[in-house]
Amino acid sequence: MDAGGLPLELWRVILAYLHLPDLGRCSLVCRAWYELILSLDSTRWRQLCLGCTECRHPNWPNQPDVEPESWREAFKQHYLASRTWTKNALDLESSVCFSLFRRRRERRTLTVGSGREFDSLGSALAMASLYDRIVLFPGVYEEQGEIILKVPVEIVGRGKLGEVALLASIDQHCSTTRLCNLVFMPAWFSPIMYKTTSGHVQFDNCNFENGHIQVHGPGTCQVKFCIFKNTHIFLHNVPLCILENCEFVGSENNSVTVEGHPSADKNWAYKYLLGLIKSSPSFLPTEDSDSLMSLDLESRDQAWSPRTCDIVIEGSQSPTSPASSSPKDSKAGSQEAEVASDGERVAQTPDSSDGGLSPSGEDEDVDQLTYRLSYQVQGPRPVLGGSFLSPPLPGASIQLPSCLVLNSLQQELQKDKEAMALASSVQGCLIRKCLFRDGKGGVFVCSCGRAKMEGNVFRNLTYAVRCIHNSKIVMLRNDVYRCRASGIFLRLEGGGLIAGNNIYHNAEAGVDIRKKSNPLILCNQIHHGLRSGIVVLGNGKGIIRNNQIFSNKEAGIYILYHGNPVVSGNHIFKGRAAGVAVNENGKGLITENVIRENQWGGVDIRRGGTPVLRSNLICFGYSDGVVVGDEGRGLIEGNTIYANKGCGVWMMSSSLPHVTSNHVSYNGLYGVAVFSQKDGSSEFPGGHGAQENFSEDGDAILWETELEKDDDLLRRPVTVALVESNSINHNGASGLYVQSGEALHIITNVIHANGDRGITVAQSSQLTHVANNSISCNRQSGVKVEAQCKVELRGNGIYDNRGHGIITKGDSTVVIENDIIGNRGSGLQLLPRSDTKVIKNRIHSFRAYGIAVRGRAKALVQENIIFQGKTNKTIFQQISNNRECIMQNNKFLVFKKKSDTWRLVNPPARPHLENSLRGPSAAHNGRKVAAMATRITARVEGGYHSNRSIFCTIL
Repeated sequence: MDAGGLPLELWRVILAYLHLPDLGRCSLVCRAWYELILSLDSTRWRQLCLGCTECRHPNWPNQPDVEPESWREAFKQHYLASRTWTKNALDLESSVCFSLFRRRRERRTLTVGSGREFDSLGSALAMASLYDRIVLFPGVYEEQGEIILKVPVEIVGRGKLGEVALLASIDQHCSTTRLCNLVFMPAWFSPIMYKTTSGHVQFDNCNFENGHIQVHGPGTCQVKFCIFKNTHIFLHNVPLCILENCEFVGSENNSVTVEGHPSADKNWAYKYLLGLIKSSPSFLPTEDSDSLMSLDLESRDQAWSPRTCDIVIEGSQSPTSPASSSPKDSKAGSQEAEVASDGERVAQTPDSSDGGLSPSGEDEDVDQLTYRLSYQVQGPRPVLGGSFLSPPLPGASIQLPSCLVLNSLQQELQKDKEAMALASSVQGCLIRKCLFRDGKGGVFVCSCGRAKMEGNVFRNLTYAVRCIHNSKIVMLRNDVYRCRASGIFLRLEGGGLIAGNNIYHNAEAGVDIRKKSNPLILCNQIHHGLRSGIVVLGNGKGIIRNNQIFSNKEAGIYILYHGNPVVSGNHIFKGRAAGVAVNENGKGLITENVIRENQWGGVDIRRGGTPVLRSNLICFGYSDGVVVGDEGRGLIEGNTIYANKGCGVWMMSSSLPHVTSNHVSYNGLYGVAVFSQKDGSSEFPGGHGAQENFSEDGDAILWETELEKDDDLLRRPVTVALVESNSINHNGASGLYVQSGEALHIITNVIHANGDRGITVAQSSQLTHVANNSISCNRQSGVKVEAQCKVELRGNGIYDNRGHGIITKGDSTVVIENDIIGNRGSGLQLLPRSDTKVIKNRIHSFRAYGIAVRGRAKALVQENIIFQGKTNKTIFQQISNNRECIMQNNKFLVFKKKSDTWRLVNPPARPHLENSLRGPSAAHNGRKVAAMATRITARVEGGYHSNRSIFCTIL
């Protein structure tokens, strides 16, 4: 710009002296002048905004040190808002005869004060006309009677805020009024400082102390830059009200009460307030504004496929002769394996990546006769298009697959049109950029009320927000912290949208949902609570989606007393108790969450809890992945349970859990542990069965004994504890450990490369049914059955285990139609005092016996096919004088020529999983994941045979 040869910087200095009307005229000269006026944002526009006695800093009271994006825009918004009250003004006629010659009447200014035109506000109002301005000079004005506002006026205090105090009770009967720069106190005869029932009132830059303000629909109000000290605003059936940039402090009850459904009868100001809201900056998020913390998880796509093992066997010997071996063989055997006192064979070969070595890789004498037996080993099933089955690596960066990365709030709202409509709606009361502190209650919404809260701070209150009796709230981007009870409380069918909030350091739950309340809780951060993050109880419902819930002292999400929420897509981590706890007949659909690094179980189900736990990633916990305790039930389906220090799944068979289609790997102890004996711990710290205090203010209450029960089609009736179609691999102890007095079905699982046995049945007074499982490459035996156990093994494939295929002491063991192939020890070892039926199996051992009978074992060996092993071993070994071992119609296959090849056909190699697999749909399977993180080194010692979960052991 070149005007009169003056540089641009000098023009800015000159224009900085202009008043607002002059700036407006200059901006109309030309485009260059217009851009020059806009460039004064940080100088003249800032001075005008901060120098105005009717407003404060645009970010007061929450962020007074943060400058707005544009001072000019902030000043413009305030200027427009301050003129709302006059929008209904009609041209005042000086003559009623000639409408063509109307002229606007000038507003009068009436002064009140010592030595002024009027001595009191009442006397000035008696003389005021439409839209007159009444100026109160510094002083204290106490009115002895109720003031009735009959004509629209503007009442303004002169001087600094606090110099004009008004002790009065004002009842507005006119259509509109504005009050500015005043300190309101209640009159001696009434706590009500201001009341309106139909008109519009506007408060700017006022203080209210120790009283009440009442607005009844269809009346409306607009409040900005005001301070409320122990003052209660009551809004009844208000169609629209705006509270903006206000501070509420020291309330003895609720600061704001919104009661009743918004009135359908609206006054003149409704449309102007609605337009003002739409023209102001939105709190709805953009992609750039969402900054949720990302979870750094690294995925590894190593696909597992069935592998073909070729077994090479040497030499020739009579298939049924008693055991005999040369000193050379004994020496070799001692180097190869150690035999435990109970006859179990423990391999001493070096470890390998998949937990087992194929014997075909070892050196053989090429001059001796050989044969080959070809079969397949079923490895862990792939997850999420690949397989996240590698062990956790120390210091590895971790990144989640895209399906489990948290979406931004904007993405969630775009995906959920109903939530977007709710977030965009404005009805009832809008509370924006306000501060509620150091009092009892923040906002109370009741009796079908409607309220929207954006960008507020609630701190040091008893509670921040209560929503009851069919009311609806919308909370966007608020901070709720240090409440003495729950932060946000919903009951009696309350609902709405709670999105993008930061809720932390509250004494009770961050969000408390009960008694049929059904909110949508979306994209919040709920953390560092002194109890649980979210509590759902008393038939409460709700959708809890895409939140970060972390570092809470008790369960991240606690569901009890028939609570039945949908919990999906959340990251629940680093809690000091369980990630999700379901107790006291709680329900819920818990799906596609990332539950990690919690001190207790990732998910803890007890005392009648019956959730559906589906397609979650439960990893890196300091205890067990999933705990199903006393009287816990539910469906545990399609989850990835990875790298927890305790067991993958710890459960009690008496609770009848249904565990299906899960991927359980790299856990420190058992993959799945099944017990029937109770923990012996009757009380648990919060989140694990303790009788909690869930009253509104943290006081103990008595709960209803009769609560409604909702039908849930997602749950199937289960009469026997069921473990089916799971992939259980690379766990520190046995893949599946059973110590149960109840019946148990173990069906169609893949149990692979675990650090101890594949399956250990330590106690089973009722029948444990083990069918159609693939048990391979485990560090010790494939299956071990202890004494006095009742077990049926049918249709299993037991391959390549480093100990025996099956070793049993059980007094009622049935082994029927299994393939027991390629194990380092005997295919089947029957220990003294066992009673076993071995029928229609295909059995082979690479270096030991097909079947070995030790001591006075009782056995029926019938219609089996037994392949010959090495020449210095036999197909069958038994004590010569054991008449209780009966052999009938068995087929022994011995090589006849070099390089004989035998295959498992008719039927093909077991298990036959193709037609028996059950579980979640392909869509759910596509979302199961496992991840990599800091390696957990949990040593497996003798203590892990305890019948308690690691959580109970710690207690």
